[in-house]
Amino acid sequence: MDIEQLLNHYGYLAIFIGSILEGETILTLAGFFVHKGYLLFIPSILCAAVGGMFGDQVCFFLGRYYGTRLLQHFPKLDPLVEKTDRLLCRHSSIIIIGVRFMYGLRIAGPIAIGMSKVTFLRFLVLNTLGALFWATIIISFGYLFGQSTQWLFAQFQQYTKLLFVILLLIAVITLSIYWYIKHRRNR
Repeated sequence: MDIEQLLNHYGYLAIFIGSILEGETILTLAGFFVHKGYLLFIPSILCAAVGGMFGDQVCFFLGRYYGTRLLQHFPKLDPLVEKTDRLLCRHSSIIIIGVRFMYGLRIAGPIAIGMSKVTFLRFLVLNTLGALFWATIIISFGYLFGQSTQWLFAQFQQYTKLLFVILLLIAVITLSIYWYIKHRRNR
């Protein structure tokens, strides 16, 4: 099975599963494969958004029903939950939409939000918006990355012979200097 068959068969499932966890790498690759024509843009975004939203909803429910027990078992989450809680007091809607963009709060954020007074419906709506923004931005970044690498390789192919000659000259000069210094020390 080649890469195209694998992506056609499992690509969207991989995007969904990868976006449940820390999915930036998977989504960047998905965008790259969208650029290459192996995946479609809109279905990739939808799979990523649904996966990201699902993961956050699970964390929200964990926070809502098991928050204090989770903090007892994972004390490293406590400062992250406190940080998210402080931010929620000031800017709850923006925090709920943007928590997936905040480094270190991807899992702790929804848990903290679940422990707060935010209702399920409010979190669901804002989380859906955030997941759609996130998926669109990261997959678009991967698409642009694919576009720029294609341009870079095209430029590289145009100057392959020249680059080879330059690298060969650098190697010859470096070896000559090394040989000269080594023989000079031996005298």
